[in-house]
Amino acid sequence: MAHHPHEPRDDQHAPGPSHAPAPPHGQGHGQGPSPGQGHGHGHGHDTDIDWAEMAPHLEAQAELFTPLYERALSWLGREVTEPGLIVDVGSGPGVVSCLFAETFPGARVTAVDGSAPLLERARQRADRLGYGDRFDTLAGELPHALAELDYPADLLWAGRSLHHLGDQRAALASFADRLAPGGTLAIMEGGLPARFLPRDLGFGRPGLEARLDALQEEWFARMRADLPGSVEEAEDWSALLGAAGLKHARSRSFLLDLPAPASGRARAYIAASLTRLRDVFGDALGADDRAMLDRLLDPQDEAGVHRRADVFVLAAHTVHTAVKPVQ
Repeated sequence: MAHHPHEPRDDQHAPGPSHAPAPPHGQGHGQGPSPGQGHGHGHGHDTDIDWAEMAPHLEAQAELFTPLYERALSWLGREVTEPGLIVDVGSGPGVVSCLFAETFPGARVTAVDGSAPLLERARQRADRLGYGDRFDTLAGELPHALAELDYPADLLWAGRSLHHLGDQRAALASFADRLAPGGTLAIMEGGLPARFLPRDLGFGRPGLEARLDALQEEWFARMRADLPGSVEEAEDWSALLGAAGLKHARSRSFLLDLPAPASGRARAYIAASLTRLRDVFGDALGADDRAMLDRLLDPQDEAGVHRRADVFVLAAHTVHTAVKPVQ
């Protein structure tokens, strides 16, 4: 299996609760402006994503969301029995890739990503967890890098990475081409925006997160439009999977429910996510909302996310699957 780097690009999972943005300088995993990277990728200046810089946040998010991923992989395990090769497309730092290795102990797992630094973290994680003897990495621009796989995949997973490719329909066709007959394509796209806060915080105007959602949706549309070869597409994932020649499309959503009072790890993730939103959207927010975020992010403020007892993490991600017909 190839391990050599190609020209990287941002084909990782979006970081943050939904399509949550990263700072406008330039996020993967599974799960960023959602995560400019030293190896620019052609986005507009405010939609660039620095994937390598995002690595700690991507890892923290994926680790926090592990219960959700475990439920999704358990469901896939009932759909896909004894896969020989699992390919994680847009693997980021490999948290979910390693969950695949744990869930399917008889499979080889290949993490594919546009960022060589993130793949190095994935390799280190696999070695640390004892999966290194059946774990490969492949760096390159997606979806073209998949042509270098040594053999077809029995399960190809794209967790919140497809939306970083300009032509999603063409990308799905490329993914389908790399499946073995009877193989399954699984994409994680859509769901619901994450929630961290009560609607009424006891200060400021209620509904802060709903207003942030609107800004994130506008950013996401710009990010999509700025991608090379961007094609507008109705996000009917079942129809798009069918257009790629796949059958038996199914969808299921999985919940992450970390109730209040949040753990220290959850609070750190909430603070990092809100900091990112404050950095990116500060100029677009009204003065009252900026002041609310400043209070929420002040470690010394009893009303901030570091101290208040009512913060939580609630999110839903949707997985869509389809199968390549046996010829």
